[in-house]
Amino acid sequence: MAPPIAAYITVFAVLVSTAAAATGYHNHTVGGGVGWSFNSTTDTSATNYSSWASTQTFDLGDFLIFNSNSNQTVIQTYNKTSYLSCTADDSDNGTFVYDGGSSGFGEALTIAVPLTLVGPNYFFSDADDGVQCRRGLAFEIDVQRGLGLPPSLNHPPPPPYIEPPGPDAAQSPPIMIAQPPSGGTFARSANLRVALYGFGAALLLLQTH
Repeated sequence: MAPPIAAYITVFAVLVSTAAAATGYHNHTVGGGVGWSFNSTTDTSATNYSSWASTQTFDLGDFLIFNSNSNQTVIQTYNKTSYLSCTADDSDNGTFVYDGGSSGFGEALTIAVPLTLVGPNYFFSDADDGVQCRRGLAFEIDVQRGLGLPPSLNHPPPPPYIEPPGPDAAQSPPIMIAQPPSGGTFARSANLRVALYGFGAALLLLQTH
């Protein structure tokens, strides 16, 4: 049986997929069918992720879905120097670490990362002291404005943020929404919080359609 956090993240990814289809935003499964993966025996990435990214159009409010395992990490940064160095700088406010909250070796994970800033976004795995990144587990995308951010991602105050009750508050209790990446590095222990906040945001989107 999957650990609770893996189950939460998997359910979150399904809800994100449903909400995206209903609102015109899109999910992009990184690497397609091969997922976000690295072969430590051959020291090669599962596919050319830059080539995969070149076939996609990325807009604000879209999600990147990383089907991966705990042998890889997902680093999101707006800092090209960090990207080129294959290193997650803990002092860099524009770098965020997602690892699904797993501590088991080789445990399957699905990590959903929202796109919340226009312009260059960089992604890589810093596992194996950056070897995975240097051997191809990395890519750059250019995020366009598209439809703009949905309300669930549109610059709330830093978490925990309690959405003010609306006219139908009795039917829809307040939910907690995660802060879009705009400052402060995500600690590895923050993954469950991101997943749960996102879970609530996806539910809110579903209720409006």
